[in-house]
Amino acid sequence: MPLGTLDRTPPPFFRQGPSALTKLVFFSALALFLMVADGRFRIVQPLRAGLAVLLLPVQRTLAVPVQMWQGGADYLGGLDQALKASRDAEARLATQGELTGRLNRLTAENEQLRGLLGLQPALPTRTLAAEVLYEAADPFSRKLVINRGQTHGVALAAPVAGEAGVLGQVTRLYPLTSEVMLLIDKDAAIPVLNRRTGQRSVAFGGVYLPDGGGMELRFMSGNADVQAGDELVTSGLDGVYPPGLAVARVLTVERRVGESGFARILLQPAAEPDAVRHVLVLAPVGRTQPVAATTAASAPMAAKAASASAASAARAAR
Repeated sequence: MPLGTLDRTPPPFFRQGPSALTKLVFFSALALFLMVADGRFRIVQPLRAGLAVLLLPVQRTLAVPVQMWQGGADYLGGLDQALKASRDAEARLATQGELTGRLNRLTAENEQLRGLLGLQPALPTRTLAAEVLYEAADPFSRKLVINRGQTHGVALAAPVAGEAGVLGQVTRLYPLTSEVMLLIDKDAAIPVLNRRTGQRSVAFGGVYLPDGGGMELRFMSGNADVQAGDELVTSGLDGVYPPGLAVARVLTVERRVGESGFARILLQPAAEPDAVRHVLVLAPVGRTQPVAATTAASAPMAAKAASASAASAARAAR
């Protein structure tokens, strides 16, 4: 067989196209072109949308087992939570039932004891809901203005309380609004009772604390039984505040016996005036019937009476 007739081309297995580097450069350029074209001209957006529509049934079909597993787990978890909440509610209901029964027994016993001792029964305090309008612009005082006044039956020197405790008392009346002096004001004073020891004292405002306004107990001896964390409530001896309302908590006690003989006791108010929006206006303890609108001329007399009661309470504490 002549050599010239032989096929000198390599078999298909040994045929080689473009080099690997050429392919890398080509496809890299193509990918870059497609990314730029898609980002600038949205060329691939119709293709992507078509593929999404075609693949949606497949995705939904493949997601059914996962959804069934998750739904079953959520159902079982929710069932367990519901059973646990039901058990907790039954336990709380039983506890509240016991407390209610105990409260009813104590109330009946209290009425019997008051009847035996000939004491006047405790009178309920009238309350009036009010909303805080704004804080007074005076930079040297801490006062709030509420949307209840003389026409709503608010009395001068009426206590004002929030959800957490006493906020202050009404010091100025207008026909539709009232001005409330807060307990943290420098001119505020309130007789208090230490819930732990039963000791009476007077708390004064006008103290600066790092997180806002505070109060302090004055005229307390250096060896007085007062500890940090003690809860102070209204004593009810001033004839203005009902007894048992939360006032403040003892923050720090500095027993400076060597200097003045009195301890410096700082208090954290129970109610935060900066966070309160709605308040309750209480009728003073000495007034159990609805009070008529107070005239502007009687305001100074009531303010003097309130300050005199605070001064007498301070003297009693000393």
